[in-house]
Amino acid sequence: MISTELKTTIQGAYSRFLEAKSLKPRYGQRLMIAEIAKVLGDIDTDDEGRRSGDPAIVAVEAGTGTGKTVAYSMAAIPTAKAAGKRLVIATATVALQEQIVYKDLPDLMRNSGLNFSFALAKGRGRYMCLSKLDMLLQEGHAQTATAQLFEEEGFKIEVDEASQKLFTSMIEKLAGNKWDGDRDSWPNALEDADWARLTTDHSQCTNRHCPNFGQCAFYKAREGMGKVDVIVTNHDMVLADLALGGGAVLPDPRDTIYVFDEGHHLPDKAIGHFAHYTRLRSTADWLETTAKNLTKLLAQHPLPGDLGKLIEQVPELAREIKAQQQFMFSACEQVADFKPGEDVEGRERPRHRFVAGVIPEHMREMGIELKKGFSRLNDLFTRLTDLLKEGMDGEVNIGIASNQAEEWYPLFGSLLSRASGNWELWTAFTAEDPEDSPPMARWLTLAESGSLFDIEVNASPILAAETLRRSLWNVAYGCLVTSATLTALGTFDRFRMRAGLPKKAVTAVVPSPFHHADAGVLRVPDLKADPRDAAAHTAAIIRELPDLVEGSRGTLVLFSSRKQMQDVFDGLDRDWRKQVFIQGNLSKQETLNKHKARVDGGDSSVLFGLASFAEGVDLPGAYCEHVVIAKIPFSVPDDPVEAALSEWIEARGGNPFMEISVPDASLKLVQACGRLLRTEEDRGTITLLDRRLVTQRYGKAILNALPPFRREIS
Repeated sequence: MISTELKTTIQGAYSRFLEAKSLKPRYGQRLMIAEIAKVLGDIDTDDEGRRSGDPAIVAVEAGTGTGKTVAYSMAAIPTAKAAGKRLVIATATVALQEQIVYKDLPDLMRNSGLNFSFALAKGRGRYMCLSKLDMLLQEGHAQTATAQLFEEEGFKIEVDEASQKLFTSMIEKLAGNKWDGDRDSWPNALEDADWARLTTDHSQCTNRHCPNFGQCAFYKAREGMGKVDVIVTNHDMVLADLALGGGAVLPDPRDTIYVFDEGHHLPDKAIGHFAHYTRLRSTADWLETTAKNLTKLLAQHPLPGDLGKLIEQVPELAREIKAQQQFMFSACEQVADFKPGEDVEGRERPRHRFVAGVIPEHMREMGIELKKGFSRLNDLFTRLTDLLKEGMDGEVNIGIASNQAEEWYPLFGSLLSRASGNWELWTAFTAEDPEDSPPMARWLTLAESGSLFDIEVNASPILAAETLRRSLWNVAYGCLVTSATLTALGTFDRFRMRAGLPKKAVTAVVPSPFHHADAGVLRVPDLKADPRDAAAHTAAIIRELPDLVEGSRGTLVLFSSRKQMQDVFDGLDRDWRKQVFIQGNLSKQETLNKHKARVDGGDSSVLFGLASFAEGVDLPGAYCEHVVIAKIPFSVPDDPVEAALSEWIEARGGNPFMEISVPDASLKLVQACGRLLRTEEDRGTITLLDRRLVTQRYGKAILNALPPFRREIS
């Protein structure tokens, strides 16, 4: 049982918070606080304070407007402090992370009487590397001679005028304490390509040997993390930490309570962490460049001892692997029948998927040779970076001065990380799948590489269940997963399967404070066109859309495919099209800003978007009074991971359509409908242009899982 003392602390904090803000308690919020406290406040521990019983996991679905952040913070912060544990709150998006750190937690601290410290933890890639900035600004400095050899690795030295200006202003702002080196706090949007030159990763960082270590933005941010009660981070960082065995970057999982907000993303994020790919042509070019560069390096520097011996072995090995890559390229060309397909953002990605993840034997043999080659290369680069580390310490004479070792370390570190990525890919691509577990999905993608085409080789797990079970649920002191969409078709079955939740995990759905039936109407008109006949369905949307959205100031029209979105746009009357913003022409943020500005100016505005506009887009009030959904968002059948999962379920006698496609579509539809009501004052209409909701048996199940809007079905 949760202790009386803890119960009193939580109840007192909640009452003070409501009173300070003149708020009424929300039923769903109270319920959520109680559910979390019950599970996380009642964990059996051993003498060392470690959890001794079953995994303590609670999953709570809480609709928009529940006030999730307040609910879980209110319950989890006192619980973690009482147990002597740290709390890690992880989100899927930077936007929510920043909202929690800059708005929600300070607000909670001011108004609840709870006393706790918190910090934001971001990956190294969000911080600027001072050494890289120095190098870019000291163009032509002696140290660039070596870096020129490694242009491929992102050590491009030429700096154009615009970049020169940007980099100079960064140095000035850093010197004047007007910027902390964090990408997210730079006042203007930064292009990915510019930022990539300024940041580093762990394979290239010389750590305490760096002359700028004392001023390093990343390590300064890290320092603050060791002592705080609450760390706010993202799913990727938690997964990266768990992949390193846990406790490498974040606190030890056994001493941590985790909160996964936007938790429905967790299984996919976990799959992404263990997915690997390589591009054959560009890797072959990289191997050739590396061989040439290191031969040149040896010619410029007579290197005695192990350092020289190890570097000497690389060019020959790199060229050997390059020849194997070319055989593999030809084999892929012969085997692959590239079928057209779209990725989630609607980009064309022609793919060839290996049925049941089984690759032809001759390709497997070639893959095993590549795996062996990259394993040897990986080993050489590991030994070289270890030697350079010793050289930086200056305790061992490795044949070059410590400042030169320091300059070479990031260069060899980047070579190591690329060799290691290739080794991981070929290991996963050629592995024997255990009989009773889901197989790896394996596929080839046609990619552009300048004027030539390249072939991308991919291998990915199809379920993250086992990984999450092993490295998270079974290890952590306690976990909460929450989101507005965790159930599908009214149950947690889909999430349990994908996330591998333990049998004894507690699940709960708490109601949203919105009065859906008063606030919105859900319409299913009869377009006299079957969505399975794409041409007829598209023509019907073009014909009906202008009348359907008449009278709404802000409208969001969601499509399942880029092709249909573009075809509808092209088919509409030219004058009517002037009020439409279509996803993909500008960045997502710019598109939303222009839409809002038009509505603010008193004009009506229509947004056309794909999957990423159906979730996480916040358009309160007049910005979105009408959501039009073109059709039930069934997954694109050519997604290789989903296709492999369906195949596996079918092979075991299941029905992939009912077990995977329908629950997934139901969940996505609920997310899309969630765009309509963002505050308790919002009102509006949802129009679904897919009659299968009323004509098919599965359609009725999907319809009944939607929020309880008033229905108008013609």
